Amino acid sequence: MFDLIVSGGTLPDGTQRDIGIRGDRITAVDALDGAEAGEIIDATGDLVSPPFVDPHFHMDATLSYGLPRINASGTLLEGIGLWGELKQVMRHEDVVARALQYCDWAASMGLLAIRSHVDTCDPRLLGVKALLDVREQVRDYIDLQLVAFPQDGFYRDPKARENTLRALDMGVDVIGGIPHFERTMAAGAASVTELCEIAAARGLPVDLHCDETDDPLSRHIETLAHETQRLGLQGRVAASHLTSMHSMDNYYVTKLLPLIAEAGIGVIPNPLINIMLQGRADSYPKRRGLTRVKEMLAAGITVGWGQDCVLDPWYSLGTADMLDVAFMGLHVAQMSSPDEMRKCFEMITTDNASILGLRDYGLKPGAKASLVVLDAADPIEALRLRATRLCVIAKGKVISRLPRAEAALHLPGRPDRMRRRHRLATG
Repeated sequence: MFDLIVSGGTLPDGTQRDIGIRGDRITAVDALDGAEAGEIIDATGDLVSPPFVDPHFHMDATLSYGLPRINASGTLLEGIGLWGELKQVMRHEDVVARALQYCDWAASMGLLAIRSHVDTCDPRLLGVKALLDVREQVRDYIDLQLVAFPQDGFYRDPKARENTLRALDMGVDVIGGIPHFERTMAAGAASVTELCEIAAARGLPVDLHCDETDDPLSRHIETLAHETQRLGLQGRVAASHLTSMHSMDNYYVTKLLPLIAEAGIGVIPNPLINIMLQGRADSYPKRRGLTRVKEMLAAGITVGWGQDCVLDPWYSLGTADMLDVAFMGLHVAQMSSPDEMRKCFEMITTDNASILGLRDYGLKPGAKASLVVLDAADPIEALRLRATRLCVIAKGKVISRLPRAEAALHLPGRPDRMRRRHRLATG
């Protein structure tokens, strides 16, 4: 007897299976004809996926767009300045309310694991305290990791080092940094070294905003790769953004990619945000702010798409939809073949889960019973449609349902109902 069976669904690898759930665990992935369950969800013809995972977000700032004013230039630096103004006036309860509303959005979209950076350059650590509260409130349906992020520079802000260590002592999960925002390249490199040493001493992962600039001489990823190897942090380190690599000398990149691969560093490009923020000083040709995704994948580097921002000082749009993120990413990275598009779906599910070190993730017996039923036949169609999440299950409980996307047509000689699903020939 199962508590829940999701029957007849198509898994991302194309196989059709029933999924049996007891409590908060998947206990069977097989043909379960005739098995009894408290509820049976018919997913015949639909894609059943593990939940979406966002490895890079700023939940302390989310849904604050327009406070205290709008980013008129659209630049990264004005966004940072705006955030500095907002920090002076924001209240604990407002940060919690906005974050919980975002988590509602995320839950409805099947986004059930999020890594959020939280600013530690506020002596009150208001954002840290607020998101620790949120982490506890959503723990039954969203796995929320927090990154201690010295937004104004680990050394550049005189209190950032002290506050970052305080945040870690309070229970923040991951060590962050922003080396390219230090006053000099040397200070940036030194911050990478110290942050990695703190991680090694505390047994924590590292996730740095790294080289989020158009400057090809911003090469802190090289230092990060070296320190990861020196300190034995392989598999625990992520580098977010890496936009400077789009402007680097090609020969240097051929040296750099093997270093990243050898260090086992995960890479998190954020296509929605960086194609909006980067290249603002360019005329034409205009750089579009995405790192070398296809080259990294070819080098064996784990790469996952990140959302970064939704309705905040840096980005005026967003819906908590990781399919939107992957859809934009595949366009900018020109990942248009069937295999590449399927890879983009993996990047927002299994690859992001790997970067976050999630245990018990996936559609297999013994895994956490968290999954999504999508109104699509396969991962490519899910990306094309940004498919409706028909059902979201989190840790064994159904937490969201949506009706199928179907239009009523009034056209002579045409069907009266229309859905945009269409199985493409990819052979």
